[in-house]
Amino acid sequence: MLKNETLSSRTIETVSIIQQSGEHLVSLIDGLLDLARIEAGRMQLELTPIDLHNFIDEIVRMVKPQSETKGLTFICIKKPGMPAWIQADAKRLRQILLNLLANAVRFTDSGGTVKLHISTVDEALNFDIMDTGAGILPQDQQRIFLPFERGSAGRRQSGEPGTGLGLAISLQLSALMQGELSLVESSDLGSVFRLRLAVDAVDDPGTKITPPRQITGYVGLRRKLLIIDDHAVHRQMLAGMLSPVGFNLREAASGAESLDIVADYQPDAILLDITMDDMNGWEVAAKIRAAGLTTTPIIMVSANAFENRPEFLAQFQCQAFLVKPVIDSELFKTLEKFLFIEWRENEKKLIAQVPPVLSVSLKLPEHILSDLLKLVRLGHVKGLVTALEKIAETEPKFSGLCSKFLEMVMRFELEQVEFVLQEQLGMR
Repeated sequence: MLKNETLSSRTIETVSIIQQSGEHLVSLIDGLLDLARIEAGRMQLELTPIDLHNFIDEIVRMVKPQSETKGLTFICIKKPGMPAWIQADAKRLRQILLNLLANAVRFTDSGGTVKLHISTVDEALNFDIMDTGAGILPQDQQRIFLPFERGSAGRRQSGEPGTGLGLAISLQLSALMQGELSLVESSDLGSVFRLRLAVDAVDDPGTKITPPRQITGYVGLRRKLLIIDDHAVHRQMLAGMLSPVGFNLREAASGAESLDIVADYQPDAILLDITMDDMNGWEVAAKIRAAGLTTTPIIMVSANAFENRPEFLAQFQCQAFLVKPVIDSELFKTLEKFLFIEWRENEKKLIAQVPPVLSVSLKLPEHILSDLLKLVRLGHVKGLVTALEKIAETEPKFSGLCSKFLEMVMRFELEQVEFVLQEQLGMR
């Protein structure tokens, strides 16, 4: 949607906030893995220059709507003397602050106040998160930093989401970042948590910070990619990123099916899921290499970040690893590295009103068309994918038509899908 140039600036800003919040939510799913990595000494920080003022503004944009929805006043105070740029791990710092602020919002009743106060004290940054909630009982003030402990307030509000991992992870992350997380004070008038970090101020990196790339294609002959994953939705998500920029795609729903395809198809690169029913991705990679495809780049894909181990990649002759859900920028960066691709960017495309491939005489039954049209108008992408897959499975004669609809849905071309459905229903 962010690539749709017809959207208003207000809509784009709203979608951007949703995207940022969604990406943060995905990162929190790995909470238990984070704890295990830290305790095993395997967590590594990724230090980059951070525009501190913009970083804080982004945090505010993510938290303020939640607080206002609950009827709270949200205040952010940035004291003079803050450095413009700092060197830190943006992902981990964001994770700590959003967890603390989410807790403050969660345990403060309507009409209360949540405040984020940032200051510089003795060459260290202090992030104070203050609320006017019910406070934390003295017997709970140490326990809340333990895994799965939520304190009495958390137990009283058992309907609120949360696993009791947030503060435990935040405490260990702050220590890893050479900082300190503490509960400064708490009473029946509210609580104050403080994250204190000793960070290095750095110069504005200038041109090193680049805006997101708007890739529309690439130079040269069409490249062939093979997507191997036993979940159709995951294959379609990857196809939805790759097909619009010009890749020739084949899909395999199992390791065994992929081995039947590779010899004849001879892909330029392979995207291979690790967790599959018949054989895991590492076994498939070994068999692909044994079949003679010794130089084809194999990019492993998994929701389990623990699988990303250099020794595994080396042992099975795989070139890269991507974590699900795959982000398009990371996918394109990886393909650029191993296929030596020169991307075309920011080129406007002329989109026909109706894709020629769908201007066919074969029509779906009217009741199916009506059901699909309802889903389109709701913007229910997942429901559309499920419905089209079911139609293709139960009515094989419509499988080709359903595949074309699926391609459009995964590219979020819902207006085109609606146009074709209306045409088939005789509404145009």
